[in-house]
Amino acid sequence: MSNHLKNQKSPYLLQHADNPVHWYPWCDQAFETAKKEDKPVFLSIGYSTCHWCHVMAHESFKDEEVAQILNRSFVSIKVDREERPEVDAVYMSVCQAMTGSGGWPLTILMTAEQHPFYAGTYLPKHSRYGHLGLMELLTQVETLWLDQREQLYQTGTKVQSWLQASKDASPLEPSRELVRRGAGELLGTFDSRWGGFGQAPKFPTPHNLLFLIRYAALEQDQKALAAAEKTLECMAKGGIYDQIGGGFSRYSTDERWLVPHFEKMLYDNALLIYVYAEAWQITRQPLFLSVVKETVSYVLRELTDPEGGFYCGQDADSDGVEGKYYVLTPKEVCSVLGKEDGAAFCRRYDITEKGNFEGKNIPNRIGQKGWKTEQTEKWCELLYRYRLSRTSLHKDDKILTAWNSLMIAALAKAAFVCGEPAWLQAARKAQQFLASRLTDQEGRLYVRYRDGEAAHPGNLEDYAYYAWALLELYQADFHADDLEMAIKTARQMLRWFSDEEQGGFYLYASDVKRLISRPKETWDGALPSGNSVAGLVFALLDALTGEICWKEEETRMIRYLAGTADAFPSGHSFGLLSMFQKLYPNAQLLCACAEHRVPEELDNLLREHVFPGLNVLLLTPENRQQLGRLAPFTASYLLPEQGAVYYLCQDSACHSGTRDLSSILSYLKGFPPLS
Repeated sequence: MSNHLKNQKSPYLLQHADNPVHWYPWCDQAFETAKKEDKPVFLSIGYSTCHWCHVMAHESFKDEEVAQILNRSFVSIKVDREERPEVDAVYMSVCQAMTGSGGWPLTILMTAEQHPFYAGTYLPKHSRYGHLGLMELLTQVETLWLDQREQLYQTGTKVQSWLQASKDASPLEPSRELVRRGAGELLGTFDSRWGGFGQAPKFPTPHNLLFLIRYAALEQDQKALAAAEKTLECMAKGGIYDQIGGGFSRYSTDERWLVPHFEKMLYDNALLIYVYAEAWQITRQPLFLSVVKETVSYVLRELTDPEGGFYCGQDADSDGVEGKYYVLTPKEVCSVLGKEDGAAFCRRYDITEKGNFEGKNIPNRIGQKGWKTEQTEKWCELLYRYRLSRTSLHKDDKILTAWNSLMIAALAKAAFVCGEPAWLQAARKAQQFLASRLTDQEGRLYVRYRDGEAAHPGNLEDYAYYAWALLELYQADFHADDLEMAIKTARQMLRWFSDEEQGGFYLYASDVKRLISRPKETWDGALPSGNSVAGLVFALLDALTGEICWKEEETRMIRYLAGTADAFPSGHSFGLLSMFQKLYPNAQLLCACAEHRVPEELDNLLREHVFPGLNVLLLTPENRQQLGRLAPFTASYLLPEQGAVYYLCQDSACHSGTRDLSSILSYLKGFPPLS
């Protein structure tokens, strides 16, 4: 028997292709083999840039002794959680139910019928410090499988029953009170000294910050805005932000944002670009604009495929050492910058002989005022080149539809807010990549592309995030094709994922092979849930098209989200955000323009001011017929022979058209500009 991973495309699976363990990918053959050979299944889930996945692989999966028992008594399956998020989600819920926590690497033992009877995360090879070791676990299960199998089956049956018994919360009418409770819960855990929420480890969770920023605008709550600003500032000055090369690591292990878990992920950086861009638009803090520019530059430089797609991320480890790529010593800095400039850099970026991380230094600006100067930018460029020559980072070069969609949304937002057309070009190139490489002939999405191959039917997040990305593209330069594709994607989401009885959307499509459960995720964790983003998509489609079908879907969706969020609203911040269109004043602005482009005065107004709940459509001679199909109410508006005429509809009433855009401001009573 040989390892079955050698022909896989996933970088994570390929990292294990030479293991002595006889791994299978997730496939029918693996479970058929388990049935035929009467063996339990050992399932290991991780991803290629995961530090503890590397540790467990080195300690156990490359070890002949471990391989011997796995090959003798188990059928072993290796899963890339980024490539098969539906498998990961199902078994992570099992782990959380059985242990109260989760994480990666995820370790599951189950029957050939996929009924789990053990769940855990990282296991050392042998038991130590009171923690069960992998060898001891496998040996115990090997004995139980032969002598007390019924005990294992009973555990598996209980877990299966629990999964099947999980019920949706009853739908509720969304309310401002629910939104205020969510904001109150977040602000109740706010760290006023260091920013962020709760204790270490601290995660950026950008959608929490986006929620607070928009909540602050709608409720005129300066505390909420101040908490978001403080967090964004502290993260930008900490070690979680790569002061030399730009971009954010996954999370901080300490309260000050100094020591990160060094892996950089595409999704974190996408959502952080988005929220820093919105924060810049509102506050005009130069720090926020610099972070946007540097993080976009990092992504375009290091995570972008020549064809336009974006890679998953970069590893925490270099040469087997966590953080080695990023840390510096005073001697290294002075060897690159010279004695005088090196000493100045060390003072600015906390580089000392003692060190702030295992005897070396993570560059940071914690507690310091100001930001980069032209001189410090030159120093950082020199040190960046030095880092590249010193060691390298493993890059996971899978291209995922969901994560790419987040980056497209972020680049479209940042391009518009910051006036950077090259970023919009990058977003459009990535969208074209998804359309050509990750979409089948019927227009359905795949999860992953790598090495010429698209694979795995798209899940809810792929469709919801992609629809959101298309709507962000539309709001960046008002190409009607983006709105049309967003509508098409939303309709596919309804067809393949909707729960017609209880509301909400399932994680995976109705026509793919079922797992032991078909979950509906609403919790906004490291990423917003597909259900939450779907709620926002329906709200935007309702506002932009005026079609009753989208209003009905929006109403149904946010009632479902309100029911699930009621017990712990701050854990559903993006879901709450999707309710804003219903709960707070909103308006539609139609620009009827003689030319096929956005008038400069409108472009400047939208870039320089923030009007929560304002949605804009552009009607031109070129798109009139198309827009009439997508948003039928626009067919009754006349196009001017020259210039532009603006029509504002607010609170179910439409005002007369005007050529004076400044007069529109007086009508936006519910939208006091924040800048």
